[in-house]
Amino acid sequence: MNHYVPYKSRKRPSRGASAVEFSLMLLWLVPLIFGIVETSIALYDKAVITNASREAARSGVVMRKDRMSDEEIRQVALKYCANYLTSFSSTKASPGVDVQRPASPAQGDLLTVTVTYPYTAIVLGRLYEKWNGPIQLSATTVMAYE
Repeated sequence: MNHYVPYKSRKRPSRGASAVEFSLMLLWLVPLIFGIVETSIALYDKAVITNASREAARSGVVMRKDRMSDEEIRQVALKYCANYLTSFSSTKASPGVDVQRPASPAQGDLLTVTVTYPYTAIVLGRLYEKWNGPIQLSATTVMAYE
C-alpha cells in the first residue's frame, strides 16, 4: 500500500545548504556594496570640487568695475565646498584652491582655478590609502576674462 506523506513531513537532505551558500555569497556582497557606496561618495565629492572651481572661475572673469582679488576667488570656491562636500572623518580636511591669472587681466586673458581635496574614505578606501597614500581629488577650470 502506498501511504501519502505530506510535503512538510518529508525529510530535507540539504537543509543547511542555503545558509552556507548565503554566507559564502555574503563574503563577496559586503565588500562590493561598501565599494559601490565609497566610490559613489568619492564621485560626488569630485563633482562638488569641479563645480566649486567652475563657480570661482566664473565669478572671477565676469565683467565688473573692479576685478575680484585672488583671495575673493578662493573664498567663492571654499564657500561652495563648505556647503556641499561630504566627509566621514572627525577632522574635515579643507580643500586647497590655487588661482593663476595675469597681474592686470584684460579681456581674453585666462583665469585658472584649481581645487584639490584630500578624500577621506570610510572602510575599503582606508585599505587603499595604506598601500597608495591619500586619495587626492582635483579639478581645474580655465576661463577667459570678459
